[in-house]
Amino acid sequence: MKVGVVGLGLIGGSFVKAYHAAGHEVYGWNRSRSTLDYAMLSGDIDGELTPDVMRDCDLILVTLYAPATIDWIRANADHFGQKPFVIDCCGTKRTVCQACFPIAAEHGFMYVGGHPMAGTHFSGYKYSKATMYNGAPMVIVPPVYDDIMLLEKIKQLLSPAGFGRYSITSAEEHDRMIAFTSQMAHVVSNAFIKSPTASSHKGFSAGSYKDLTRVAWLNAPMWADLFLENKDYLCSELDIYINNLIKYRDAMIADDREELTRLLEEGKRRKEEVDGR
Repeated sequence: MKVGVVGLGLIGGSFVKAYHAAGHEVYGWNRSRSTLDYAMLSGDIDGELTPDVMRDCDLILVTLYAPATIDWIRANADHFGQKPFVIDCCGTKRTVCQACFPIAAEHGFMYVGGHPMAGTHFSGYKYSKATMYNGAPMVIVPPVYDDIMLLEKIKQLLSPAGFGRYSITSAEEHDRMIAFTSQMAHVVSNAFIKSPTASSHKGFSAGSYKDLTRVAWLNAPMWADLFLENKDYLCSELDIYINNLIKYRDAMIADDREELTRLLEEGKRRKEEVDGR
């Protein structure tokens, strides 16, 4: 398989290393030439992803931010031809899919929205690894939902990355769900660590603190863009969360042990309902 990877950060670099480790031919493009040169010098990449190479690729993975993804796909649409599957890896899907599905239709190539659900709080090619996606979920937003052969082809092309599960959905549903499962967790964690008490937590904190604050360490410009792209769904989830927090606070202020116990039992029961014991 001949694979092109656009953007050699943590996400793109991990794809590069996974496909290289699986024995495939890998080509790369990166805004910073030094990163591309390093990847080629290290032997992870066979060469630069030029227009001549693009049309011979089986798969092109675009791992840039949403605006840059749209710009790159639009700028190179004439070079793809009909062979490559072009899959983006943006953290939100409505903006990029709305722009790129028409581009693909106009130029006659296959474009699919994607979101690999894996990563770390580090960024950059040097932190990427071939095993990043092993067992991780991959969300797919296809142009059509009733083409079994298309979905099997997508899974086949992505199989060297080692994903453990594929979820097929719409761009709208993806963004609604990701506001809750990922984006809100980052906002809550980032806000939680701002307490003045955090500076003296050592010796008083264990697993709960580590779990809740892990994703406070984030790439601020990237996450700011993602939050703004998805602000309607994210703000809706935050409103629900804030309203629930107020209920706990009010019960404590009123010394209402019965109500506080009810709220806690309600949360415990909800966790069991959605995730099991």
